[in-house]
Amino acid sequence: MEPRGGWLDDTEQRAWQGLLAFAMLALPELERAQRRHGLVHIEYGLLAALSERAYRLSDLASMLNMSQSRLSHRMNKLRDHGWVSVSQCPDDGRVTIAEITPSGRTLVEKIAPEHVEDVRRLIFDNLDPAQTRALADALTSVMSGLRMCTGQS
Repeated sequence: MEPRGGWLDDTEQRAWQGLLAFAMLALPELERAQRRHGLVHIEYGLLAALSERAYRLSDLASMLNMSQSRLSHRMNKLRDHGWVSVSQCPDDGRVTIAEITPSGRTLVEKIAPEHVEDVRRLIFDNLDPAQTRALADALTSVMSGLRMCTGQS
């Protein structure tokens, strides 16, 4: 049986192998860096997002492509460490709002420079500006397609 569209051509195969290598090498490297601070990478992502502003939990889950149950599990850990607070919206009791606490903000401010350095070292130091723009465009399209496939907006 032939796959839809035929087999991967050489360029598609190189792109796929690159994505696999990135997933197997770079993502675990970023994860190890976060573990030094008692976090997994998605928890750092939550803290970084909340350092910008407070979010409704449903919006945060959608933005980070997380299920509500996974978000709840991670938020409980962050709340137990005193890095976030979660409360009902004063205007709508059906809505739950998450905010970063001062200790959470301090943690993000400590980790952020290391994280940026790791991301630059693992990704952007290997690309010129045109490649970076092309990667950003390509991954934006991929993310859009993934959201459509998974029913997320």
